[in-house]
Parts: sequence; structure tokens; C-alpha cells
Amino acid sequence: MPEESPGQRLRLAFEMYDFGVRMQRARIRRTRPEATEAEVEAAVQDWLLSRPGAPLGDAFGRPSTRFA
Repeated sequence: MPEESPGQRLRLAFEMYDFGVRMQRARIRRTRPEATEAEVEAAVQDWLLSRPGAPLGDAFGRPSTRFA
């Protein structure tokens, strides 16, 4: 099996991100069935911004200055 190109790996990373967001959205709908679509989207946005490490680039440790 040939090694994936950088573009294929990036596409896979985006697909995994989208899948994670869809899973979180489904979890919010399941735990809060009375929530409106706007409330669900607000909860998803809150989750995206409040995960551990999210404010510093979504990872623990020293923030990278590679692309700064």
C-alpha cells in the first residue's frame, strides 16, 4: 500500500475534525432534546472553544511558534 501524500493526510485530518464535530452535535442533541438548533450550535461552538488546550492550539505543552 503506497504512503499517503500530504494532501491526503490533510484531507483525512479535516474529515476526522468534521466527524468529531458531528459526534459532539449528536451528543448535545441526545442529552438536550429540548434545545433549539441555535442552542445546539452555540453549545458546539462553546465546546470547540473550551476543550482542554483549545485556546493554545488544541494541544498540551508549549505552543508552537513555527507558523507565527
